[in-house]
Amino acid sequence: MSRRLEVAPAARGDIAQILQASATDFGEGARSRYASLIAAAIKDLLEDPERPESLDRSELRDGIRSYHLRHSRRRAATGETAVKSPRHLILYIAPTADLLVVLRVLHDAMEIERHLPGE
Repeated sequence: MSRRLEVAPAARGDIAQILQASATDFGEGARSRYASLIAAAIKDLLEDPERPESLDRSELRDGIRSYHLRHSRRRAATGETAVKSPRHLILYIAPTADLLVVLRVLHDAMEIERHLPGE
């Protein structure tokens, strides 16, 4: 089954900010590798939103799950190059069998509750 993907405006902003910081702090190659990692993680979630590495985060809000980018590292690697220590997670919901909604992409040290979208 193929799922539709929706990326919330807040998540689009998160991704843009993450990639800009990667380019500024580590160079254009790092930005490209991190972009590939985010894309691979989203692809993995589209294939199986309840993959074993994902976590039920219903303590935050019903239906929310999180998935750390580190779980897609190997699948995103180009040749011998992979992001060594990804520090972000994807917050998402799969409200129907054919839809995945990425709500946020946050640094794993953030207080997630403070960055959730409104009800």
